Amino acid sequence: QVQLVESGGGLVQAGGSLRLSCAASGRTFSSYKMGWFRQAPGKEREFVAAIRWSGGTTYYADSVKGRFTISGENAKNTVYLQMNSLKPEDTAVYYCAADASRVGVMALSMYNYWGQGTQVTVSS
Repeated sequence: QVQLVESGGGLVQAGGSLRLSCAASGRTFSSYKMGWFRQAPGKEREFVAAIRWSGGTTYYADSVKGRFTISGENAKNTVYLQMNSLKPEDTAVYYCAADASRVGVMALSMYNYWGQGTQVTVSS
């Protein structure tokens, strides 16, 4: 069994920053990609950012480009999300995801392993 554990969420004022962390543990697991998704109240879960360990390619939703940065350590199956210039519309539960497949990075269905989520609240 693979577990993903997120940390780093919290309450921040608009314009502030937060850094989320996610670490995978459990059975030996070699992921090909890890990503962050978020779900606001009453909305569907949406893609935020992802990283392919092979080559280190990163991907971002248009809504966070230039403000969020994904990074991580492949050997440790650990991924981070640095969030700057936060806006009230960034308020959501943020989920970490991982998968060993080479197919897709932005679709929820392309990830088999999910964390429990961490709340990010941005006040105006």
